[in-house]
Amino acid sequence: MKALRCDEPGKLSIVEREPPRIGPGEVLVRIRRVGICGTDYHIFHGNQPYLEYPRVIGHELSGEIAEAPKGSAFKSGDIVCIEPYLYCGTCRACRQGKTNCCRNLQVLGVHRDGGACEYITVPERNVVPAAGLGLDEAAMVEFLAIGAHGIRRSGAQPASRVAVVGAGPIGIAAAIFAKARGAEVSVLDMNARRLAFCSDVIGVDHVLEVSPDIDARLKAATDGDFFDIVVDATGSPRAMMQGFSYVGHGGTYVLLSIVRGDITFNDPEFHKRETSLLGSRNATRQDFETVLDAMRAGKVPTAALASHRGGLDEAPSLIPTWSMPEAGVIKALVEI
Repeated sequence: MKALRCDEPGKLSIVEREPPRIGPGEVLVRIRRVGICGTDYHIFHGNQPYLEYPRVIGHELSGEIAEAPKGSAFKSGDIVCIEPYLYCGTCRACRQGKTNCCRNLQVLGVHRDGGACEYITVPERNVVPAAGLGLDEAAMVEFLAIGAHGIRRSGAQPASRVAVVGAGPIGIAAAIFAKARGAEVSVLDMNARRLAFCSDVIGVDHVLEVSPDIDARLKAATDGDFFDIVVDATGSPRAMMQGFSYVGHGGTYVLLSIVRGDITFNDPEFHKRETSLLGSRNATRQDFETVLDAMRAGKVPTAALASHRGGLDEAPSLIPTWSMPEAGVIKALVEI
């Protein structure tokens, strides 16, 4: 079978591999769509933590059941998406239901080879039924679930004033699910085209293009109160540190981004505001179900999100182009 591998930073290739065989508790999935994520672009550019090369990329996956063991809840041909976080089920985090931050977590396409290939075997518990959805939609569940998880972590409520910093796919996902909770949502970014997408397609309440005077503009726009909740989805250490100043007194700061290195903040300001600081990693089955329910209810503009696409053989030449801001990508899908 064919697989898309990042051999080293800056080099992608199509390689031939033996098709996998299912083991105990596993199902075989014929992959049909792979969403290309910021993580994949970071792998290509050589700045993704927790990764060793070469690596078959791909963790935003949809497909069809090709083979399932006797007694499985799945049958051949079922449309599914995949929860790509392979958790142990026995560590303290897993026992508390926090499988997204399992001590022994392995993520497909990061810690082990991923799903940008024709077939993959995964534990049955990581396969999510996607009945009623198309393959494109099912492939977008995972990145949307990351945004939904961060918003769930934040505790956003109707009338919460939420700022999402960074209008990439994860930030857009956070904005969608903050709006779904009835929050007043502002999105900040340097990219005017993405801000227009958030305003025109997602329907956020306010968009603000980041500039050197952004702190003063936010202060004026909020009568000095700033935000109840700030969600960072920039992937920029500088932006993540700057975001502390956007959190109002008694507010919450959620870091969806992960970067190499340390993040620092001013301790007196942090304590004066009694800021709640939350990390948000991956997603859980609950978040996947939240996204699936929203999709089935027509509350996610999936057709608009899927902005670019191409075949598996084209992917080594397309992904470098898709990774550039001027390409205007919201979500690119590889069709298999």
